[in-house]
Amino acid sequence: MHRRCVLFLVSLIQANGSLAKTVNYDWNVTWVFASPDGFSRPVIGINDDWPCPTIEANVGDFVSIKLHNKLGNETTGLHFHGINQINSNNMDGAVGTNQCPLPPDYTVEYKFFADEPGTYWYHSHAMGQYPDGLRGPLIIRDTEDPYKDEYDEEIILTFSDWYREQTPKLMTTMIDPNNTNFAPPIPNSTIINDGGDGHITVKPGKTYRLRMINWAAMFSMFVQFDSLNMNVISIDSSYVQKKSVKNLRISAAQRSDVLVTIPEDADRNYPYLVAMDLNQDYADPEPPRPIQFPLNATGQLITDSDKDKSKTLTVQKFEPFDDSDFSPHDDEPAYGPVTKQWVLNFDYCHDVNGYPRACFNDTTYIAQKVPALYSAASLGDNNTETDAYGQIGAFVVEYGEILEIIVNNNNEAIHPFHLHGHQFQVLARPESKAGNWSADVAVNDVPPRRDTVAVNPKSYAVFRIKADNPGVFLFHCHVEWHVELGLTATLLEAPDKLRDYTIPQDHLDACEAMGIPTTGNAAGNEDWDNTDGFVTVPPTTYTG
Repeated sequence: MHRRCVLFLVSLIQANGSLAKTVNYDWNVTWVFASPDGFSRPVIGINDDWPCPTIEANVGDFVSIKLHNKLGNETTGLHFHGINQINSNNMDGAVGTNQCPLPPDYTVEYKFFADEPGTYWYHSHAMGQYPDGLRGPLIIRDTEDPYKDEYDEEIILTFSDWYREQTPKLMTTMIDPNNTNFAPPIPNSTIINDGGDGHITVKPGKTYRLRMINWAAMFSMFVQFDSLNMNVISIDSSYVQKKSVKNLRISAAQRSDVLVTIPEDADRNYPYLVAMDLNQDYADPEPPRPIQFPLNATGQLITDSDKDKSKTLTVQKFEPFDDSDFSPHDDEPAYGPVTKQWVLNFDYCHDVNGYPRACFNDTTYIAQKVPALYSAASLGDNNTETDAYGQIGAFVVEYGEILEIIVNNNNEAIHPFHLHGHQFQVLARPESKAGNWSADVAVNDVPPRRDTVAVNPKSYAVFRIKADNPGVFLFHCHVEWHVELGLTATLLEAPDKLRDYTIPQDHLDACEAMGIPTTGNAAGNEDWDNTDGFVTVPPTTYTG
């Protein structure tokens, strides 16, 4: 469905709530002790339980989550990864951009329209918090699923790197002048379904839709199911023309929906391998260090619980299908003509105090006092002035423009980049060492769409969107450690339509409790160009 039609439909439904049902959740965010890899540690759960529950809805529903912060010692917030947030940018959940931090003993309601089907996930978008456990599946089902007659059941399968230390301690070690190599925290293990045994009960002759989610803090996962084929039907939350593959590389924050058929004559259980990709570039023919996969997990497709469940799977070499070569199910051509271009050059950098940071265009992201959406809502005609938002890498695109986003990865490693509010078209994502983008590069005329793409080292990627979803949306690396290093920029989409945008009272109450202004520029000043109080240097101590 075209976005303009969706905008009209959402507006109509919001005006007449009887047209759609609302799926309600009431959650306390709480500390829980868990040991997903055999070592106990505090994790952040929901209603005193962990792993966190699944949000489920159908296309056309509203989803409502009342979130009560019962952590006691940390603020929080929820982002719904991949959800477009049509007419609900204030529900995107990015702390410092779309809302204030939710302090302990306060409550906010998130409510959004389920406009597009797919496999999504939710997670904290505050203080590097989701590696501590605050994350869960979000499934929007589709009565018009083009593949609904090709599978018998569906199964959610999640993968993650896992750390036995809590995030604040890991961050303090990383954001330190002595970390001259910009080294991130290294995980202790790979976990499936946040600590489950990875056993999936299946029946011979049946076909299963596996909704696979990688919600790792940093690392990609290679996945292979014994000798069975995976028929890919969706990437992130966009249908593709079915493609049979043996293995996939799923980057942090990405999702892959695949169909796997168990043979009619199955007389054994089938091991599957989840291999964490700790390498800078697994495809490098001359890597600086040997290519290796030391942190793996093996699950089993169980056809008979009495048969052997200890077999493992060995893969000599991973050669995953290039996910930029998938074809969109609807054959939608590349958006055009391009009316605006946003070029982002990424590399590591240092701040003025010598602390390691990550930069777009030689500038690191620095969180400001006032959430950027609140500034856009209150600055009137001056909300198009990017300097009013402080050092957040603000970029303006007008409603209806075709925006081309170019990322030049000047680093030696693969990095996954994510845009809030859109499933963008991936027009180009060449191999490693292709150099920076130039105007004469070849692009895919019928590109796939997704919301997170891995950009190869010393190479580039080209994305396009239609600017038809007014809001303030982050574009960032989805390595959580790199977000905390400042690898983020901010898209101000159709800011003229955000003037006098309504912020819910419970969200404003959270700001007041934190002492955060909710109008004015980045520092809360009425005059957009009054920079008194802007945060111009990243803090030297990490508090989240």
